[in-house]
Amino acid sequence: MSILESIIIAIVEGITEFLPVSSTGHMIIAQSLLGMESTEFVKAFTINIQFGAILSVIVLYWKRFFQTVDFYVKLLIAFLPAAVIGFLASDYIDAMLESVFVVAVMLVIGGVFMLFVDKWFNKPEENQEMDWKRALKIGFFQCIAMIPGVSRSMATIVGGMSTKLSRQNAAEFSFFLAVPTMAAASGYKLMKLINEPNGVQLLSDNLLTLLIGNAVAFIVAMAAIKFFIGYVTKFGFKAFGYYRIVVGVVLLVLLAMGVDLSVI
Repeated sequence: MSILESIIIAIVEGITEFLPVSSTGHMIIAQSLLGMESTEFVKAFTINIQFGAILSVIVLYWKRFFQTVDFYVKLLIAFLPAAVIGFLASDYIDAMLESVFVVAVMLVIGGVFMLFVDKWFNKPEENQEMDWKRALKIGFFQCIAMIPGVSRSMATIVGGMSTKLSRQNAAEFSFFLAVPTMAAASGYKLMKLINEPNGVQLLSDNLLTLLIGNAVAFIVAMAAIKFFIGYVTKFGFKAFGYYRIVVGVVLLVLLAMGVDLSVI
């Protein structure tokens, strides 16, 4: 992976991580368009640059992380379903990460769903307190996002809105939940890479690439979060739904035409 490729992938990650359009799906598409081979380091890179995105949440919302222990208990409850299922199904998830077809289909399905999200779920109640039931339900919704193209942001925000949280509160809890979820996924992937034959050497040889990628993802993600909160609070999710449908349909048409979009 070249420095330029790492910057492009990191920009894609930073823009899409907190938007309901699937960051993993977009990084797979970007890799395919760049003609990148899906090596062990490339797979690890697309997960580990999430550290930069995590840092953007902590910096923007640092005061919210200095709260009561109850805040962290709720995050833990919401995090556990994905942690368990992600650990048990990690090999299957890795296999799906190489499929542009899966990404395209899920972009379309998720896009159609998002056209109706505001109509179905935008019914906030007066009580906006995060309790353990809300946290657990959001945690199970997050598990759906293990399918590339679904979007962790979309799944968790919809999960929050289904418990009658407002769009803003659902989005903000989605950001907070991203911190332990993405940190665990990044840490696990990093350990797997280190335990591979020559993994430490591979990591050492590409350390600059990884650092640059995280720095770019951090800067871009901060801007994306600020944009998203303001936009979705005012206008909802329809525009993201249409975008997902267009991208997904274009990919399916290209695949049907025999265009090689494989990242393998």
